[in-house]
Amino acid sequence: MSMSMAPWQQRAHDQALASLAAGRLGHALLLCGPAGLGKRAVADRLAAHILSAGADASAQARTRALIAAGTHPDLHVVSFVPNKEGTRLRTEIVIDQIRELGQQLALTPQYGVAQVAVVDPADALNTAACNALLKTLEEPAPARYLWLVSARPARLPATIRSRCQRLEFRLPPRDEALAWLREQGHDAQAAAEALDAAGGHPGLAAEWLGGDGLALRRGIAADLAAVEAGRADPLETALRWSSDELAVERLRHAAEHVLERARSPAGLTDPDRLNKLAAWFDDANRARELLRSTVRADLVMADLLLAWRDASRQQAGKGDNR
Repeated sequence: MSMSMAPWQQRAHDQALASLAAGRLGHALLLCGPAGLGKRAVADRLAAHILSAGADASAQARTRALIAAGTHPDLHVVSFVPNKEGTRLRTEIVIDQIRELGQQLALTPQYGVAQVAVVDPADALNTAACNALLKTLEEPAPARYLWLVSARPARLPATIRSRCQRLEFRLPPRDEALAWLREQGHDAQAAAEALDAAGGHPGLAAEWLGGDGLALRRGIAADLAAVEAGRADPLETALRWSSDELAVERLRHAAEHVLERARSPAGLTDPDRLNKLAAWFDDANRARELLRSTVRADLVMADLLLAWRDASRQQAGKGDNR
């Protein structure tokens, strides 16, 4: 487990520790905010603090090492598991996992301090799992902590959200995000470009700077422009977009590119254009969810890009008739 945290992570961590020290940290905590801001890293750091309370330096180091290795007997992590065939990970967290968690939390802590359970991502709980989790939330045992990590907390039932304290993660100020990116060794100009492209999200900007994210983003913008102008075939583009493991990332870039266009002066001054861009943005995000199921990615992409071409033609026809 890295000892260094980003400033926004440190703020959330310190807030939780202050609540713990004051006796105001309940047994259920909802760590929520945009994906990629390090919610899980903060959860692991808080778990290390709680599970090594009162221990000497050697025991604390052992606790951190066990958590980093995923082998601490009193830290239970619930996430995606392989399907029955073992061919892929499930796309939801199911009731059997929550029942098993309840059984684990009923046992005495092996190291005699506490037990911490982390459900990540909590918004992947299906309905039956949510109902099972609700029972655990309503009947807390002493020295048991249940933490839900979610980038989309609105997907959780209100009955669960209302029983959790919230630990909010927010995008940091631009200057702070840029300074952090520079500390990671990134060039100032590239960091600024990536941060702007990521909508002020430093974690996403760092991911792009560490790989080919910016180049991929520029390519997606060029593809959309080509389809819009009739220079590229939507079906051929769809096949290319769905040909590898970057399909979901391509749709994320496409949605963000269209959102930028909607926010531009041209988009904001043309209500009809704005509505079409907003509708396509929603469709692109729904398509991202579909790609996590068993549907054919090329068909999803084809429907989306054909709709983009058709909307562009309608917009051009509207301009011709003026």
